[in-house]
Amino acid sequence: MFVKEDKNKARVKRHLRVRNHISGTAERPRLNVFRSLSNIYAQVIDDVKGVTLVSASSKDKGFENYGGNVAAAKAIGETVAKRALEKGITEVVFDRGGYVYQGRVAALAEAAREAGLKF
Repeated sequence: MFVKEDKNKARVKRHLRVRNHISGTAERPRLNVFRSLSNIYAQVIDDVKGVTLVSASSKDKGFENYGGNVAAAKAIGETVAKRALEKGITEVVFDRGGYVYQGRVAALAEAAREAGLKF
């Protein structure tokens, strides 16, 4: 019998494998990316304390014209970088969330780098 593979289940498995090696600290928090079909989200997380320091998403106020596309990812990357720099965070560890580093994930990362985050 043919069983269709669950792509999100495979992504979560990849993400857990990556998370065994990546952890955010107060000095260098983790920039986490989550994308759905219609939106994209980014968070800067201190895993030691278990606290989200900065977040941005395409559902926030001011992003009504965006959705889950590459333009939204670029805008979210710039926004999360600006908010992190305002809080004094300059270096982060990038966590792609089990997604392939292309398209929206890569656009968010490049925009965050251009806005001043180092990773």
